[in-house]
Amino acid sequence: MIKREIPKKVLSAARTRTQLMVQERPLPTFQASKSQVTKKEGLTGYEDMVLGRYFEDKCAELYQRGKVKGFVHLYNGQEAVSSGVIKAMRSDDYVCSTYRDHVHSLSAGVPAREVMAELFGKETGCSKGRGGSMHMFSKEHNVLGGFAFIGEGIPVALGAAFQTRYRRDAMNDSSADQVTAAFFGDGTTNNGQFFECLNMAALWKLPIIFVVENNMWAIGMAHERASSQTEIYKKASVFGMPGYEIDGMDVLAVRAAAQKAVARARAGEGPTLLECLTYRYRGHSVADPDELRDPKEKQFWRDRDPIKRFEAYLLEQDLANEADLKDIQRKITSVVEDCLTFAEESPEPNPADLYKYIFAED
Repeated sequence: MIKREIPKKVLSAARTRTQLMVQERPLPTFQASKSQVTKKEGLTGYEDMVLGRYFEDKCAELYQRGKVKGFVHLYNGQEAVSSGVIKAMRSDDYVCSTYRDHVHSLSAGVPAREVMAELFGKETGCSKGRGGSMHMFSKEHNVLGGFAFIGEGIPVALGAAFQTRYRRDAMNDSSADQVTAAFFGDGTTNNGQFFECLNMAALWKLPIIFVVENNMWAIGMAHERASSQTEIYKKASVFGMPGYEIDGMDVLAVRAAAQKAVARARAGEGPTLLECLTYRYRGHSVADPDELRDPKEKQFWRDRDPIKRFEAYLLEQDLANEADLKDIQRKITSVVEDCLTFAEESPEPNPADLYKYIFAED
């Protein structure tokens, strides 16, 4: 195998640009009050974030050992966005993801066993072993899927929001008040699907939240090099919908914005665009050597680690003590080891079922 090296001049130029980006756009501030979360809510959110982090760490290990095949895109560093948005929603609401979909699925309630089994391509996976890392789906948990191409999931999410509005208005179904959250990255916001779907959602006042996980990089393309308007939340104003810039490394800030957007959507007031400024700690995929991003940039974001920040908040507000947090960490370690054992021992899909799960009746 020929090892391809990136010239030092290219690396230096890319790093200079990213340093400027970090310096030029300050993160929004959010002041959490003592009543921001109850003890139960705080510990539930913390457990969800720790599960996401530990699960993804295990996935990285398994990929390196050759246990998990194909493309694997990890979520480390972005946990506050998934937990903050999805835990502000109801269990019958809808979630639509991207190829970085493991943690969204976990936050939505898909059992860790089923997510890990899907990574192994086993019959017990949430997509029956047919989807793998990038295509998590769960009808039972209203997870509409992960999608390999950027922007693919936004029209699907829009369709889910439309059927909710249609059932309520055209079919007089009073129970139809579900909200849909569509997750996607900064690289998607220059694509046609993004603009078309925002326009339709605003026109029809659909109950949908567009969640931009702006981790500053679209694979190896720095965000400010690819967009003429780098402040994505401002694009919402073109469609007459509210848009908010949020510190995506602060789960409480994300949660507060999500609660407001969910309440607005459920009341029939239409969509909201949330731009969550966040960062992925690993490369674009596990196979990415991650040589373009400056080490200082990476450290800047690691210093704002969402889990450590939330730990500090829980301790400061007497919502948890060190023992509580350690118990959760031990519990999640056990959960991750259990789901690995489950995945390894689960059966492979039966070749006789090759054409199964193609049509709705299956």
